[in-house]
Amino acid sequence: MSKIKPAPLSPDTPLGGYRVIRRLAAGGFGVVYLAIDGDGQKVAIKEYLPSSLATRASGELTPKVPHEKLSLYRLGLKSFFEEGRALAQISHPSVVSVLNFFRENETVYMVMNYLDGASLQDFIVTARDLKREKVFRESTIRSLFDEVLRGLRIVHQHKMLHLDIKPANIFITDDNRAVLIDFGAAREVLSKEGNFIRPMYTPGFAAPEMYRRDSSMGPWTDIYAIGACIYACMQGFPPTEAPQRQDKNRLTLALGKLRGVYSDNLIEVVEWCMALDPLSRPQSVFALQKELSREGERRYTKPSVAEKMRMQIDSLVSETRKGVQKVVAPAADIGAKPS
Repeated sequence: MSKIKPAPLSPDTPLGGYRVIRRLAAGGFGVVYLAIDGDGQKVAIKEYLPSSLATRASGELTPKVPHEKLSLYRLGLKSFFEEGRALAQISHPSVVSVLNFFRENETVYMVMNYLDGASLQDFIVTARDLKREKVFRESTIRSLFDEVLRGLRIVHQHKMLHLDIKPANIFITDDNRAVLIDFGAAREVLSKEGNFIRPMYTPGFAAPEMYRRDSSMGPWTDIYAIGACIYACMQGFPPTEAPQRQDKNRLTLALGKLRGVYSDNLIEVVEWCMALDPLSRPQSVFALQKELSREGERRYTKPSVAEKMRMQIDSLVSETRKGVQKVVAPAADIGAKPS
C-alpha cells in the first residue's frame, strides 16, 4: 500500500500575510498554492513538505515528522530556506522571481510571482500530437534555449545549480518569456543524505552523476539536462535514462535519424551536452551559448519563443490551453519512450 501524501493547507488559510486560495500542484518535496497578498495580488507559494519524511492530516497546519527522520527533515528545510534566500537575490526575466520566504508552521514557505502561461512540456505534448516531421522547428528550439541559458548562466554565477531542469520546469509565459522554475537544492541534500528517499532525479533528464551518491555535480550536470530538453523538443519524448545509456548508448543512432530534419550543428550540440563523461560536456553555460549561437545559425535566435510556438501549433494551442493549469509548479513528466 502506498503511503498517504500529506494534506495541503485548506483554502482561506492565513499564511505569513498571505491567504491561500487553493492548491495548485504537489510533488515529492512540497506543495504549491495559489494565494493572494494584502493588496489582492496573486502569488504562488511553495511549501517545504517532503512526503517521504512528513505527514499532515486534513485541516492541520503543522507537519508531523517521526523522530528518526527529524534531522534529515531539518537538513532539507535549511537547504530549501537557503535556496529561497539565494533566488531572492537573482533578478532575471528567465529565472522565477522569489518575492519573499519565511518560516511558519515548523516549515518554510517560498513566495514567487504568479505566471500565466504553460510549461514547455505542455507545448511538446501538443506539438507531438500534430505528428509532423519536426516536433519543433529548429528556430523555435534555438530561440527558446537562448533565453533559458541566459537565466541559467546567472544562476550558476550565483553559485547555484538547478538540478531538475526538464520541460515541466521551463515555463513559457503569456508575455513571451521562458522562465526556469522549481529549483532543487533540497532535493540535492536529501538525495545525498538518505538512500531511503531516492530517486531524486527525473529519468531521462538526469545526468549519470546524479545516480551516484558520491559524484561531483556542477554546471555540467545542468547542461546535461539542457541537452535532454533539446532532445525532447526534437523527438517529442525524453532520451533514454543515463544508466541504460551506459549499458547500451543509442543516443547517436537516435539523433542520426534526425539528420536532414535538424542541422548537424544542433544534433552535435545535443550529443556534446549529453556526453556520459561530465568532462566531455561543455563545462560552462557560456561555452554552450557560444556554440548554440554560432554565426551561421544566428537567424534562429531572433523571434520570440512563445510567438514562434504559437505560430507553429496554431489552433491546437488554444484547445490545449483550456486544459492547461496556469501555474508556476511542476507538472507530470512526459511519458518516457526509448530512443
